Amino acid sequence: MTGAPNSTAALAVQPAVAEALDKWHAMIAAGDLSGLPALLHPQVVFRSPMAFKPYVGTALVTLILGTVVKVFEDFVYHRELASVYGCDVVLEFAAKVAGRELKGIDMIRFDEQGKIVEFEVMIRPMSGLQVLGDEMARRLAPLLSGQMS
Repeated sequence: MTGAPNSTAALAVQPAVAEALDKWHAMIAAGDLSGLPALLHPQVVFRSPMAFKPYVGTALVTLILGTVVKVFEDFVYHRELASVYGCDVVLEFAAKVAGRELKGIDMIRFDEQGKIVEFEVMIRPMSGLQVLGDEMARRLAPLLSGQMS
C-alpha cells in the first residue's frame, strides 16, 4: 500500500488534523496499522459500504481497517480534498481485490485534537465492492458474529 502522492501540507486543514493524516499515510505506506488506536476517538464511527449499521468504537474500527489493509492489493491514494473548516477530508483511492480493480473514497472527520471521529468508505464498481465484501466477511465473520448486517 502506498500513501498519497502529495504531502498533507498542501491541504487547508487544522494542524492536529494534518499531523494525524501524516501518521495515517505513514501507516498505510508501511501496511502496519498498529498505531491506529492512538488516532481514533474512543467512540469513532465507521460506516462500511457493505453494512447497514455503523461500527462504533476503537477496537472494532481498528479490526476492520487492519483487515482491509491486508485485503487490498496495489492500494494507492490519488487525491485529497478538505472541507472549508479543516476537520473533514476525502481521500480518493484505487486498489485491487482478488484481481478486481476498484476505486473509492475515504471520508474522514476529525475532531479539533486530530482524533478520527467518523470514517466512511464508498467504493465502486459494484463487482469490486462485492469481491471486497466477500473477502472481508470471510476474514471477519468469526470475529464480528452478530454485528455484521
